[in-house]
Amino acid sequence: MITVYQSIVLGLLIAVLGGCASHATAPIDSRNNQQGTKTTSTSSSAAAKSAQPDYYVVQGGDTLYSIAWKLGVNYRELASTNAIRSPYTIYKGQRLRVKPATNPSVAKPAALQPRPAVTASSATATAKPKPAPSQAPAPKTASKPATVAPAKSAAHIYDGKWVWPTRGRVLSRFQSSGAGKQGIDIGGHEDQPVKAAANGKVVYAGSGLVGYGRLIIVKHNENLLSAYGHNNKLLVNEGEQVSAGQMIAKMGSSGTNRNELYFEIRKNGKPTDPLKYLPKQ
Repeated sequence: MITVYQSIVLGLLIAVLGGCASHATAPIDSRNNQQGTKTTSTSSSAAAKSAQPDYYVVQGGDTLYSIAWKLGVNYRELASTNAIRSPYTIYKGQRLRVKPATNPSVAKPAALQPRPAVTASSATATAKPKPAPSQAPAPKTASKPATVAPAKSAAHIYDGKWVWPTRGRVLSRFQSSGAGKQGIDIGGHEDQPVKAAANGKVVYAGSGLVGYGRLIIVKHNENLLSAYGHNNKLLVNEGEQVSAGQMIAKMGSSGTNRNELYFEIRKNGKPTDPLKYLPKQ
């Protein structure tokens, strides 16, 4: 009887120990699964960040020129990357690619190109069924070039001549090395005249660029832009033609702590020393 009883007890003990051993392995598998999940999520998020393209969302008051100025890129390259043609119209909320896409097919969005094509074809289609009316306005079109309008625009064409944008002492100079100063500061008094340094067209007038206060950007040709910052009052609007020496603003301290004019020149999107262009004084 004792032998049979002992064998029964031993059998029960073996069964209990076997069950415990099978339950002990479960937590190890669950830990491995949790660690694997964390690693996967982390690596996928890192990959997503590295693959994210560099875009800029157009804000109210932005122009293509002010965006290029803010980002330190050439406005022509920014326009080309986003398939935007002259006069470079942009819209609030529009997403602009800052860096050119590596895939040429991506750099040419199909959504932008068909629109001009459709408009051009529709304009051509409307012109064909009306050959007679098109001949009537012909004299009017021919008479327009004979007006004085071209002479006015010619007076504002960049001729390579520069004048000082205001009178005063140069408080700080251009520094090309590292993150140095990209323009010059000219001291003066409040409401002192600020003038266009050369012939050109106003492509930005506002206060949307942080650090510049009330700012004016003038386009002189396809390569040269000049900027006039910290003004108290702007006297010109975007799209206006200006001539060298024309008063465009009044000096102030917007965006800074003293009355001064911040003057900067950029060539092909890169800051250059203004003193190389301005006459010696």
